[in-house]
Amino acid sequence: MIRSPQNIFKGNFLWLCCFALLFPTIGFAQVDSIVKPRPKVGLVLSGGGAKGFAHIGVLKVLEKTGVKIDYIGGTSMGAIIGGLYASGYNANQIDSIFRRTNFDELLGDYIPRSSKNFYGKRNDELYALSLPFKGMRIGIPRSYSKGMYTFNMMSKLTHNVRNVRDFNKLPIPFLCIATDIETGQQVLLNSGYLPQAIRASAALPTVFSPVELDGRLLVDGGVANNYPIDEVRALGADIIIGVDVQDDLKDREFLSDATRILSQISNLEMIEKMKPKRQKTDIYIRPDMSDYSVISFSNGASIIDEGERAAWEQAEKLTAITVKRGAYKRQDLPVRSDSLEIKNISVNKLDNFTRAYILGKLQFKNGSKICYDDLRSGIDNLTGTQNFSSISYSLDSSKEGEELKLNLVENPIRTYLKFGLHYDGLYKSGILMNVTTKRVLFKNDVVSADVILGDNFRYNLDYYVDNGFYFSFGFRSRYNSFSRNVGTDFSNGALLDSLGLNTLNINFSDLSHQVYVQTLFMQKFMIGAGVEWKHLKIKSETIQNQTVSPTFEKSDYLSAIAYLRYDSYDNRYFPKKGSYFSGDFQSYLYSSDYGNDFRRFSILKAEVGFARTFFGRFTTKFDAEAGSAIGDHSVPFFDFVLGGYGFSSVNNFRPFFGYDFLSVSGDSYIKTGVTFDYEIFRKHHVNASANFANLGAGIFADGAWISWPHYTGYAVGYGMETIIGPIEIKYSWSPELPKGFTWFSVGFWF
Repeated sequence: MIRSPQNIFKGNFLWLCCFALLFPTIGFAQVDSIVKPRPKVGLVLSGGGAKGFAHIGVLKVLEKTGVKIDYIGGTSMGAIIGGLYASGYNANQIDSIFRRTNFDELLGDYIPRSSKNFYGKRNDELYALSLPFKGMRIGIPRSYSKGMYTFNMMSKLTHNVRNVRDFNKLPIPFLCIATDIETGQQVLLNSGYLPQAIRASAALPTVFSPVELDGRLLVDGGVANNYPIDEVRALGADIIIGVDVQDDLKDREFLSDATRILSQISNLEMIEKMKPKRQKTDIYIRPDMSDYSVISFSNGASIIDEGERAAWEQAEKLTAITVKRGAYKRQDLPVRSDSLEIKNISVNKLDNFTRAYILGKLQFKNGSKICYDDLRSGIDNLTGTQNFSSISYSLDSSKEGEELKLNLVENPIRTYLKFGLHYDGLYKSGILMNVTTKRVLFKNDVVSADVILGDNFRYNLDYYVDNGFYFSFGFRSRYNSFSRNVGTDFSNGALLDSLGLNTLNINFSDLSHQVYVQTLFMQKFMIGAGVEWKHLKIKSETIQNQTVSPTFEKSDYLSAIAYLRYDSYDNRYFPKKGSYFSGDFQSYLYSSDYGNDFRRFSILKAEVGFARTFFGRFTTKFDAEAGSAIGDHSVPFFDFVLGGYGFSSVNNFRPFFGYDFLSVSGDSYIKTGVTFDYEIFRKHHVNASANFANLGAGIFADGAWISWPHYTGYAVGYGMETIIGPIEIKYSWSPELPKGFTWFSVGFWF
């Protein structure tokens, strides 16, 4: 029997309906796999300073639950952590990075002492306070930090993506938010040099300087948009995971001071904006940050743990994503060499500084092979000059190597007022006032004038033209004076014996002027030469003997000088690492000859030291020094004089434990010493020292310098690093003397 087409269709249709009813999942699963694409996951990380460490804990949980992130958007700390994750790091690697970061150095824009030039070292070790001065007005700094530490760190960490200028082409597409401080509008950053964008997004007002980028002045993105959910959704995210570490409003009991009230006011609008954004978030993670603040960096480990805890509360929702997409495991970002072949250095046009000056501060030139630590050191040198209100750079690669593009904004502030204070047993109390002015006669020059008022008037005047790798030149004028009982008479004890005295009260004054040229040698040593004119006056008004003049010395001297310096100590007063070398040669060519016995002579002296932290907070510092007069006859007033501690040396006066200030003298000496220092807690030190010396007339000629030490001394002390400099107390003694000495020293030595 032949069936009609209608009957055939009806029969097949019935069979299809039965099949669909019996096996519904097969058909719809296939249709669903075709119609619905895999959902894309976007991650939004809010700002919050140290509270943003919680993002690391959340990332750990996302990886453990197998969630793959397709897009990331962040603000401030969220931009820092999100940018690292987007560039290829996994959560454990980011955790390690932040645990080894010194956030005191980050917030303070720490510049290692070893990377500063000698002028920069001196500047940091004299003044407790520095204020800009313009238009006859004293200002305040624009911010606590320029943010260069963060910028340099992010540049090194994102080395693998340094050539990516479109953030959508990063391993994970990324964006971050900054705020235009002039308009108040948010600025979306999704292209450019990644470290610069992150730096702008995290430029917390008053803490970090604003960042000038593409003609706009940018600050922390949290001011305008602390939770960029809409921007991440626009990238193509189907599911939004959001991590919110912002503050809640506090009650009146918490609002006990002006700082907390201002913080509450700044949070009002931010919290109000967050309400609709929270509703748009598919998986909302809110760590409990009630016990932490934006500066709780010391609690980083606990904050990370809190981020993990909050993320695990959303584990069911997170694993639901992996059911749809399949589990994902993020691998470690391979560690690659960070060496850079600098084929070219480009610098934007500057009005007051030459290219040679910039290269001299960088300490490398075109064709140099460097690493990021060298780059950081050079940028630190530029920062330390205070000549630039903004410093930024980018690296562009080619087959020939890297091009370093520097963009510098000259600081409109040319004059600074600086202040310091000090007390020691030799100069007694002193208040230091300084005026520093730049670009007076030449593009790269600086004038610095110190006036020290107190028990003993002193001054220092420096004029220096810094030409970088080329020869620099300068003029220096200095006046030192003090009045004190001392144990030397500059005559090998003959005067003290004739007067029947053990000590002698003297008034000492030294007026010196130097003209010099200097340059860098092997990019690490400073080498220089010049001429010096000196007026030296030493008298004692306590001498009443008619046969002895109360004025021992009142002469002018002309000499030629040469010197070599190297200093890589990380701290002048409490070094933990580094080394030091100083070598000086001075030839006295002429004298007005108050004593009618001058003949030409020279003095050669050298000092070397190194410090190492061998374990924990225990540091050992070794030093050695020696000096000798060269010639048949030298002026005794330029002899090496040992004794005391805590003062800034002048001429050949040297500290020595165990003996009081300026106690023993000779035309040649050799001295060694060792100090054991233990930092009992941050910036608080206990230490023990020993030093040994041979000193006398011509000890290197007769071999006396290699004999058992004739002078020994020991000291134990406590020291504290403060904003005004070190505060120290030491008890010192020598087995050669019947009594010991207690010395106090307060503030930077000057």
